[in-house]
Order: sequence, then structure tokens, then C-alpha cells
Amino acid sequence: MSIHLRAHAFAANPLRGLSATTAVSPSAAADALRSLLDAVAGADVVHPHLSKIIPFRRGRPLARSQDPPPPPSPPSSHAAAASPAWRLAWLPPARVRGVPSESFVFLGAHGEEEGKEAAAYWAVDVSEGEGDGARVGGPGDGSAFVDLRTLMVATDWRDKDAMGDLAIAGHARALLEWHSTTKFCGACGARAIPAEAGKRRQCSNESCKKRIYPRVDPVVIVLVIDKENDRALLSRQSRFVPRMWSCLAGFIEPGESLEEAVRRETWEETGIEVGEVIYHSSQPWPVGPNTMPCQLMVGFFAYGKSLEIHVDKQELEDAQWHSREDVKKALTFTEYEKAQRTNALKVNGICNSVDKGQNNSADLTVESEEPAPMFVPGPFAIAHHLISSWAFGGAPKVVPSSFSNL
Repeated sequence: MSIHLRAHAFAANPLRGLSATTAVSPSAAADALRSLLDAVAGADVVHPHLSKIIPFRRGRPLARSQDPPPPPSPPSSHAAAASPAWRLAWLPPARVRGVPSESFVFLGAHGEEEGKEAAAYWAVDVSEGEGDGARVGGPGDGSAFVDLRTLMVATDWRDKDAMGDLAIAGHARALLEWHSTTKFCGACGARAIPAEAGKRRQCSNESCKKRIYPRVDPVVIVLVIDKENDRALLSRQSRFVPRMWSCLAGFIEPGESLEEAVRRETWEETGIEVGEVIYHSSQPWPVGPNTMPCQLMVGFFAYGKSLEIHVDKQELEDAQWHSREDVKKALTFTEYEKAQRTNALKVNGICNSVDKGQNNSADLTVESEEPAPMFVPGPFAIAHHLISSWAFGGAPKVVPSSFSNL
């Protein structure tokens, strides 16, 4: 089964396109938000456009899930049951109280279209206000703070609006987590304060005034292929759910090119020497650790020059060559739609105060009832598309380069 997406999960953010970024400037949006917050406090003000806010609590966005529509009558034996669809639970400023205006982070805007007013979109962390004036949502309104990984697996990749909301939530979480870990200037140690509607921070020391921008942590992720293009090198980490295999991955070191990072990581973790390196695509990954919330996964294919594997047990639990046929069976056997529906029902239960638990490892289990010998990450991960495109698409095309054998 080969799944093709319009864009990777967390990419194609509808608030980051050219029309969105030029619809309302960050400064104008910030002025309007302050006016709206003043209005909530009782001041008589006029605002030029709407402001919509998505609150986060401990890294979890406020989401809303409605029950799925009833099945057709009479029900068809071939029609799959509809899944609940989640959406971000945008709130007006009146619903988010007790939070200073500088805590809000500007996400983007939509201009006036089809008779709708221009709207600016914001994110804010209300973790410190739990139980206080920053209380938002509540039992019975169909909304709750839901783990972003759970939402990721629950998202129907065929639903453009849901994929857009996932991308917005990923962007917002990355920025909010970066702000929470960048409280002080790295040059002089003075307090760093938000600037430009949360797009950056600035040192408060008048003799320093260093501008601080969000940090992006690039990661190479690679599917290594043997010379005959018959087998792919897949690995397991100890944190993986049972029988799941994936691509090799690692952070880029200072002074490295992307291709050099691919070769180094492959050699360090498996002892395999790599020759040709071929770019595939990239994916924002905001669901890593809080200390690195702005990861960028850069995907590659690479041809191995050797076959003998020497696993670095400090990095990996195991690494093995897998035949194309075995990989195809794993992709065909795994029921990703079932996993998506299971997690969509879980989100629905959380939002409607039925399911209180949010177990991340269970969310990522995508097997069918009969255990498969192996499976790979679902379509929410770039690893899936690297593996699937090789298994069903044949040999990756090599672009001639004078640097390819360096």
C-alpha cells in the first residue's frame, strides 16, 4: 500500500503562505490584540480585525472533536465507518483572561475574502494559569488539551483542513516551547523579552540588545540501499514499539554538509560505508523533546558500499538489511487507516471527558490484529515515505555531481 500526501505532516501550514503573511502585519495584529484584551478588561476600543487564539497547556493544544455522522441507511458492507474529525479550538480573546499581551505568539493571518473579516491567529501558553484566570475550555464543550502526537496519528491525511490544523499546531508548539526555553540572553545573561509579536526575543540589557531568533535543529534521516537496489537498511531503537523498524537518523554537526552527515551517521551507527546520497524531501518535526522543539527532518536515500553491519549498541538496538518484498509486505499488512480511526476515537473521548489517559506509545501502534513480523512508521512520518517510495517506486534517481564521491 503506497500512501501519497499533498505535503508531509506539519508542512503546508495555511497561515504561512505568501497571502497569509501579507494579510496583516505582526505589528498591526499585535496592536489589535492589545485592543481586544483591553476591551475584555472593560476599555472602550475599536479593533480592525478579528483575533483568534489557540491556547496550549504543557505542550498540548486545545482541540475539539465532534462525533462522526451516522452511517448511511441501509449501511453498506463495503463502506468504512466514519471517524470523528478533530479541529483546533480557536478562542476569542474574551475566553483567554489573565495572560499578558506579550505572552501571545503571532502565527499568521487571513485577509478579507468572500465577505469574511480579516483575522489574525495567535498561540499562547496557559500552563502557568491552570486553575486561575487563564482557564479555557471545559467539560461538556467538546474540547480538551490533547497531546500533539496523539493528534498527529489521529489526523486523516486525506482531510486537507485537518492536515492544515496539524501544521498550525506544530508551528505554534515549536514557537511556544522555544520561548519557554529562551528566557535569557546567551551573550550577557540578561533577561530576553519577546519582540515582534513573538517572532523573536531581544536582550533587555541596553548595552547588549542582542536579537535572538528561533533555533532550528536539522536532522538527516536516510534510507540506505544496497548496490543491487534489492535491500534496504532499517534499524530499531529501544524506545520503539515492538516489531517497528525505521530509517537511520541523526543531528547535523557544526561544519558538516547534509551529505557528510548522512555518511557519518550511517558509519557511526551501523559500520556501513555510504557512496551516493540523494535528496528526497524534508519535514518539520515539532514533536521531539521540549529542548529541541524546532527539528527539521531532511530525508535522503543513500547507496551503501559495504554490507557487513556493526551496530553501535549505545545508539541502536538492532539494524538489518530487509528485502524489497519484505518491506512491501510490511507496508501492505499494516492497517494505517485502522490506527488513524482508533486514535481519532481516542481524541473524541478525551475531548468529551470519556478517555482521560493519553498514552503516546499506544498511539503509535499501527499493527493489524494478526501480528506482522515487522512494520514501519505511519504516513505522518517522513520515514514512511522514504521507505514506501523505494519499495514501490524502484531505484532513486541519481543526480550527477562532481561532489558525489567525496
